Amino acid sequence: MAQEQQPHWSDILKRRLANSKKDERSDEEKKTEETELFTKYYTEWRGGGDRDKTYKKIPRFYYRLPAEDEILLQKLREESRAVFLQRKSRELLDNEELQNLWFLLDKHQVPPVSGEEAMISYEAFLQVGERAGPKCIKFFTARVYAKLLHSDPYGRISIMQFFNYVMRKVWLHQTRIGLSLYDVAGQGHLRESDLENYILELIPTLPQLDGLEKSFYSFYVCTAVRKFFFFLDPLRTGKIKIQDILACSFLDDLLELRDEELSKESQESNWFSAPSALRVYGQYLNLDKDHNGMLSKEELSRYGTATLTSVFLDRVFQECLTYDGEMDYKTYLDFVLALENRKEPAALQYIFKLLDMENQGYLNVFSLNYFFRAIQEQMKIHGQEPVTFQDVKDEIFDMVKPKDPYKITLQDLVNSCQGDTVTSILIDLNGFWTYENREVLVANDNDTSNTADLDDT
Repeated sequence: MAQEQQPHWSDILKRRLANSKKDERSDEEKKTEETELFTKYYTEWRGGGDRDKTYKKIPRFYYRLPAEDEILLQKLREESRAVFLQRKSRELLDNEELQNLWFLLDKHQVPPVSGEEAMISYEAFLQVGERAGPKCIKFFTARVYAKLLHSDPYGRISIMQFFNYVMRKVWLHQTRIGLSLYDVAGQGHLRESDLENYILELIPTLPQLDGLEKSFYSFYVCTAVRKFFFFLDPLRTGKIKIQDILACSFLDDLLELRDEELSKESQESNWFSAPSALRVYGQYLNLDKDHNGMLSKEELSRYGTATLTSVFLDRVFQECLTYDGEMDYKTYLDFVLALENRKEPAALQYIFKLLDMENQGYLNVFSLNYFFRAIQEQMKIHGQEPVTFQDVKDEIFDMVKPKDPYKITLQDLVNSCQGDTVTSILIDLNGFWTYENREVLVANDNDTSNTADLDDT
C-alpha cells in the first residue's frame, strides 16, 4: 500500500492562520477607530496644555541597590529575588512532565522512520503541543519546528532532536536559576567567592569526586574557579556574567563528573576531574623545594621540561601578582592555564602582555630579538649551533602576516592561528626545537604508523 502523502507543514500553518478569528467590522467602523486612536496618541505625544510637565510621565528606569546599612531593604530584595527564582523554577518541566512529553511524541510519530529516527509531521507536532500542557506551549512554535527541519522529503522533524532541544532548554534554565541563587548582588554576575560557594556545594553531587579528601576541597575549588575566571574575565574585573558561564563549555565539563563510568581518557583531559586537579597541585608541590607554599623564580624554572627562558620568567615575576617576589598557587594556576592552552585568545593575551615589555600594544623586531637571544644562549649551553635571528624573524612575520609589516599585535597573533607556535619559539627552547625539527618529527610519526600497520597485517 502506497505511503499516504503528508500535508506540508507550511500549508498547515497557513490554514490555521486563515481559520483564525476574522474581523467582521465594516471599513467605515475600522476607519473611525483608527482616527480615534490617532487623535488620542497624537494628543498624548503633544502633551496638550501640560507640555512642560511631560517629565512626570517618564517611567522610572533606575533602582539603586540598598546600602550596607539598609538591612531591611536588603532583606526585602533577597526575599523578592528568592520568590522570583522559585516561581521561575516552578515554570520548568519536571521529570514526570518530560516523560509524559516523550510518550506523547512517540505516540504521534509519523511513518516511515528516517534511518533509525522516529519522525513527526507539523500537524502531529501541533496536536502534541495542544495536549502537552501549558508549560510546553513555548516549544511548539513554527520557529522551533523550522529550526529543526532539515532534509526530510515529507517535511518532518526528528522526535529525538526535538526532545533533546527541549531537554537542553530546561537544563539551561535550571542551571541559570541555580547559579542565580549564588548571585548575592543580584546583578547577573558571580564574584569569585560566589562561584567558589557554588562549586563547593556541587562537589557532593559529583560521583567522580567521591575520592577527594575534604582537606583538598579548598585547593580543588580554587583550581576549578581559576579556569572560569582566567578565560571569562580577561579584564580581571573579579566577576563574570552568568550568561557567559552558560554559553561556554566549562560547566558541561564540570557536570560531566556526574557520570560514574567516565573513561580514564576523559578524566585526564578534563581540567575539573580529580586526577587533573591532583596533577596540577602535585606539580606545584614538587616545584616548591623549600616547602614554604610559594614558588620562587628558580623553583618555577623547573616547570614542564625546564626549558623556559630566564628572560621570560623574569617578565612573569614582573607582571604577575607575587608576594615578596614569590608566586602563590592561584597565580601559578593562571600561568599553567596560559601555557597549556596557547591556542586560546585568553592564553595568548596573557603571554602577549609578558612579551610586550614596553606596553606598546605590539611586538616589534626589538621585542622579538630580546626574547630570542635567550633561546640562542640556551642552544649554546646545550651544545647546539644557534639559529640566526634574521631567519627566525622572517619566519615569524611570514606566519603571522600582520597588518603592519613592522609590528605584530595581539589580534594579529589570534587571527593568524599561529600564536601558539610563535610564543613557543620565543619563550621555550623545547618549543623552538620542536618547531625547527617539525619535518623530522612528522616523518618519524609516519614511519611509526606505517610500522604499526605492518604489525597489524
